[in-house]
Amino acid sequence: MAVALRSVGAFKNNQETDYQKAFTEGGHAGLPSIEEKGGHSVAQFQIDCVESRTEKDQSQFGKFIIEPLERGQGTTVGNALRRVLLSNLEGAAVTAVRIAGVNHEFATIPGVREDVLEILLNMKEIVFRSHSSQVQIGRLLAKGSTTVTSGQFELPSEVEVVDPNQYVATLSEGATLEMEFRIEKGRGYRSAEKSRDDTTAIDFLQIDAKFMPVRKVNYTVEDARIGGSMEKDRLILEIWTNGSISPQEALSQAAHILVDLFSPLKDINLQAIDKSDYDSVDPISQIPIEELQLSVRAYNCLKRAQINSVADLLDYTQEELLEIKNFGQKSAEEVIEALQKRLGITLPQERPAKTN
Repeated sequence: MAVALRSVGAFKNNQETDYQKAFTEGGHAGLPSIEEKGGHSVAQFQIDCVESRTEKDQSQFGKFIIEPLERGQGTTVGNALRRVLLSNLEGAAVTAVRIAGVNHEFATIPGVREDVLEILLNMKEIVFRSHSSQVQIGRLLAKGSTTVTSGQFELPSEVEVVDPNQYVATLSEGATLEMEFRIEKGRGYRSAEKSRDDTTAIDFLQIDAKFMPVRKVNYTVEDARIGGSMEKDRLILEIWTNGSISPQEALSQAAHILVDLFSPLKDINLQAIDKSDYDSVDPISQIPIEELQLSVRAYNCLKRAQINSVADLLDYTQEELLEIKNFGQKSAEEVIEALQKRLGITLPQERPAKTN
């Protein structure tokens, strides 16, 4: 299946981004293509980027048209891409913050307009782009009357902030805000409780982490007219990202994830299973003794004797049941009756005598 990528329509920005150039310069721009194999003729479809823009906060939007698809495939492809875009792409986020002089999230800092909880919420919204799979540490030291933004962070070389104007806090004269924060890569959403581990110092305040680089995905399916026929699907896909990746990159990553997910299904070699092992096991014997609904006394005695299933019970005769510690005649009769009524199993009275 050959995939073509082109750009139609004008971009909304006067200045092209690298993302926009990827479309205007032609080629696949990172989207996967599947070659024809085995001499079979495979229907082609193309991906058009019909709209692209970057907002003031550096978030990005892209609108794509994928056509022609076979009837019904528009919904299949659109739904699969949407779910992967929203939940399976990797992103970076702050997971914990340590603030000098603060030991809990409900504290306040002298001379800082926001309380600690508000600062943590602002840190949660900062968008990072990380080129490392390892945990990175960022720092901030702000003094005096100032408005603190993400552009003032001291970051390692592997990490960059997407929008340097994201707001953190406002300081008055004489105030100091000093903090360290952990930046991690992940997928989806992770609560503060799950962020804590042995590598995090006790004075770090955990925060909920939003790793998802894709904020929103819409898709619609329309009829596509191909050669006078309307028996094909046209998939219209709209993607909004936080700016850490472009919509085109997000679409490419989602496509690769789906290809990798389904690739093991391309060549399925079924092998006959030898049923002799299964046939030799009576499924009834694997039933736990809880299913017999015994009295508490009888049940506890069997458990203490390491009798956990019907298979274990079948190793005993009626006489041997009476030899179990604290297992009286009444309990033995209860077990024998339960086996007979519920499972149709009768325990032998005694073991057959050995013959020479």
